[in-house]
Amino acid sequence: MVFENKVLRKIFGAKRDEVTGEWRMLHNGELHALYSSPDIIRNIKSRRLRWAGHVARMGESRNAYRVLFGTSEEKDLWGGRGIDEKKLLPSSLLSKNLKVRIYKTVILPVVLYGCETWTLTLREEQRLRVFENKILRKIFGAKSDEVTGEWRKLHNTELHALYSSLDIIRTIKSRRLRWAGHVARMGESRNAYRVLVGRPEGKRALGRPRRRWEDNIKMDLREVGYDGRDWINLAQDRDQWRAYVRMAMNLWVP
Repeated sequence: MVFENKVLRKIFGAKRDEVTGEWRMLHNGELHALYSSPDIIRNIKSRRLRWAGHVARMGESRNAYRVLFGTSEEKDLWGGRGIDEKKLLPSSLLSKNLKVRIYKTVILPVVLYGCETWTLTLREEQRLRVFENKILRKIFGAKSDEVTGEWRKLHNTELHALYSSLDIIRTIKSRRLRWAGHVARMGESRNAYRVLVGRPEGKRALGRPRRRWEDNIKMDLREVGYDGRDWINLAQDRDQWRAYVRMAMNLWVP
């Protein structure tokens, strides 16, 4: 609740005290009277009860029901307080296809939240690849070497051949290009477009300029074969821009 109150104080600002005339922070009661919606704790409790009723009606054939009413080993997979990927992904109780679905629907959306607006360096891209490879090794496990017969870790190429889906970098690049085209077509009346084409006032700090979001867009376009400078004008053609987005999705990133 402290988090929510902090956000609401930023939204509604301060209030002038009727007695002293000085500005003061809003009290919690005043905040929630202005907010006039269920607070964050009531939201969590209502959603939790709704989900509990949904799981209880699923039946024994569903994994969520078995985790709720199953054996201690099945319950232990989830760590008691949500998904524990250290126990869940290497577990032999779940199929590899189910683990991949959990990665795509539970883990990946959290990791890539807001990735359309990220400005990434090559070092940060490498860290994301390492993260994904670590998850995939937990999902697919080890492999018996054909020559020595010993168990070994899967190589990166073997991992992505088994995964057979967009890797994390291609996902980011395609989403970023899709969002860039959307912003470029918004028009001057929208704030996002004004931020994109605007020029901040003042002097730039000494040293090498930091990489900008637009620099990432231009680099992504060069990787798919577009060398022009006016990408905003290119984005006005939806079909052509969509083709570049598809090329980014199919691009092999070493």
